[in-house]
Amino acid sequence: MESQSPGETLALGERLGHHLVGGLAIGLIGPLGAGKTQLVKGIAVGNGAADSREVTSPTFTLIQEYSGRLKLYHIDAYRLRSDAELLALGLDELVRPDSVVIIEWADRVIDVLAPPRMVLEIEPVELESRRFKIAAVGGAAKECANAIRHQ
Repeated sequence: MESQSPGETLALGERLGHHLVGGLAIGLIGPLGAGKTQLVKGIAVGNGAADSREVTSPTFTLIQEYSGRLKLYHIDAYRLRSDAELLALGLDELVRPDSVVIIEWADRVIDVLAPPRMVLEIEPVELESRRFKIAAVGGAAKECANAIRHQ
């Protein structure tokens, strides 16, 4: 899938947010400025958050929490040095039937993301264009990925 602007990245996130199911971990991988937080803003809106401006990168707080149809936990793994640090944040307690965990810089902690999980790799193509590669493991993650691929 491709996006030609930050607005299209936001819209892709909104579609994903509409199809979210609880108990899912979503990893976002891409370089600085790829649009990871922009995608999370859209996911939050699609999940029923009141305002995408409330969504900010949790670089220094490590975890942000957003309300909606499902509770969203937004984690930034950039400053984490190991899988153990992510587990120490309580990852196992955050992934529940009524919540979704979204992790930016997931390539740093990918080994601890148990299924069902979805990984979105974001590749900048041009100044504002992005290419998204989606990999899903587990039934719920695959259903969610297929839903947004075919819209």
